[in-house]
Amino acid sequence: MNLRSAVLSSLRPRSLPALALCACVLAGITGCRGGVKAFTARLHPRRATSPPNTTDYAEDLERLLDQPTLPQLRWPNYAADQATVRKFYADRDDELAWTRNSIPTPAAMDLLQQFESAAAKGLNPQDYDASEGRWAERLHQLAAIARTHDDSASAQNAIAGFDLALTICSVRYLQDLHNGRINPEIFNFDIDVPQKRAAFDVATLLNDHLVDQSGIPSVIQSVEPQNPLYQQTEAALATYRLLAMEENAAPSPPLPPLPPGARPVGVGGWYAALPQLWARLQFLGDAPPNSPQPDQQASGAEPTHPSHPQPPSARAVHHAPRSYNLQLVKAVTLYQQQHGLQPDGRLGPATIASLNVPMSVRVQQLNDALERWRWLPANYIQPRVLVNLPEFMVRVYDPDNTLAFKMKVVTGEAKDNHATPMFVRLMRYVVFRPYWNLPPSIIRKDLVPDVKRKGLGYLAANDYQLYRNNGRVVTSFTLHDLEHLRYNVRQLPGPRNALGLVKFLFPNAYDVYMHSTPELNLFALTRRDRSHGCVRLQHAAQMALWVLHGDQKDPDQENGWDADKVDLAMTGPLNNRTVNLRTPLPVVIGYFTAMPDEDGSIHFFDDIYGYDKDLEAALAKGRPYERGELQIHATLTPGETE
Repeated sequence: MNLRSAVLSSLRPRSLPALALCACVLAGITGCRGGVKAFTARLHPRRATSPPNTTDYAEDLERLLDQPTLPQLRWPNYAADQATVRKFYADRDDELAWTRNSIPTPAAMDLLQQFESAAAKGLNPQDYDASEGRWAERLHQLAAIARTHDDSASAQNAIAGFDLALTICSVRYLQDLHNGRINPEIFNFDIDVPQKRAAFDVATLLNDHLVDQSGIPSVIQSVEPQNPLYQQTEAALATYRLLAMEENAAPSPPLPPLPPGARPVGVGGWYAALPQLWARLQFLGDAPPNSPQPDQQASGAEPTHPSHPQPPSARAVHHAPRSYNLQLVKAVTLYQQQHGLQPDGRLGPATIASLNVPMSVRVQQLNDALERWRWLPANYIQPRVLVNLPEFMVRVYDPDNTLAFKMKVVTGEAKDNHATPMFVRLMRYVVFRPYWNLPPSIIRKDLVPDVKRKGLGYLAANDYQLYRNNGRVVTSFTLHDLEHLRYNVRQLPGPRNALGLVKFLFPNAYDVYMHSTPELNLFALTRRDRSHGCVRLQHAAQMALWVLHGDQKDPDQENGWDADKVDLAMTGPLNNRTVNLRTPLPVVIGYFTAMPDEDGSIHFFDDIYGYDKDLEAALAKGRPYERGELQIHATLTPGETE
């Protein structure tokens, strides 16, 4: 029996202190630099499937892992990820992951490249130490250690520190791509990102699919939301980052405003900065890059695809029209269509202000949109119903994720705490011909003033009914009774009901739901934040037919839901009829001020609720971002969200 076998044999019956002592002896015999930790690690089953590496730095790693901060990082505090990082090293028996013989592995270099290009995914490279030459300095230090075969304690500490720093940044990067950087609950958005984060086993992903592996970009792409809208947003970000860099390199003065009191410029009108306007429209891809006769009244050459500006190398700016002609009308209309403006082709103050928005702001809007897509839980990544609040639009998708239809919506007013929040829920019920039970606040604020102006007859004329707590209808009452809330008030089902003839319920903390409305004139507006928080549908019957027809086991069954049956349910005599869905539908009430359209173009919208501003302010504070589970404190009051 050799000396090594003898020592191993002696370990079997001994206590833990004896085991540690013998391990130290063995470490000295074998020349192991990792000490006791390196030796005991070899006695545990290794869970990682990546090729084994050295445990010579195990004690250095353990010493560093004992602290929730790593001072060499730009954002040293990694307490929120400390358990994940510990699991990563425990699963590989405290082996190094990112160097071999003091030389960074190809996988390590690939990850560093991903950190450097994090802005292409809407992230901040600084979050992963890809700034101020931090990784370059560490690589230089490793190169010197490898070249000189430095075996000192400081060299060992540097190698372990490099490994841990790269692991921490990798965990952060993958978590950020998969879950987003911040918990939306801090904005009172009811989206359970903490649960999604807990379910994401990033330590195993790193160990089994990234350490010593090739194809790093494809693995990273797999953790991002697998939604075409997300992917189109990320693709648009590349274009707008180029535009922002070009604009920054050669800035131009903003387009001047119209003279005070001037009307919007139409065909044949005059604008002082036509050349600058034409150049801006060409820059953005809304005006044709080549126009042999730019002042002709015909449409001339086609512009590039809306929101698909040409790369700088492919653009050629030509002479601008000498008047506000049809070419300019067409180009301005294209621009208005993709920026949430009235698409009338006229140049007014809102269009000029929008044209003057820097490309860096558009880049930030795209970044904000990508962050919000990452918040969505797995079963909402490709939702069946997607409301985009700043766009005032809802998109509805069939089971194969193809667009079934989209329609205009009215959302909560931006003032008086009526803003509709972002959240995710399952649609479970459809209610035909609902009653509207008025909350005390709306009785006092809205109904009483109307009755004072128009008399008690206003109530019956608009189908309002007073009743006692036991449900008994009150037929004799005074304005004093109404003012002092002596009775409850409801609006009877019917065409004048504020909730319309059907509502769609996805129970949530805000009491927000979708419903039809008698105020169809609101859908002619460009900006439609005119509700008390709920989402009003332009074509509610179409939504009801789609929801209920698709919810049947056999959509074509006799006596099933069809257009005639939906119409009867909405206009017939049966009130407050609730239909439970067999299969609840994922609904996302989203907030994306940058949103791809079906033709592949990207559209931008105003930050009507200031949600982008709030997100950017929270992220600007840097790490550690707020990620812990929080309680929702809804500003909307249940019952007041019509």
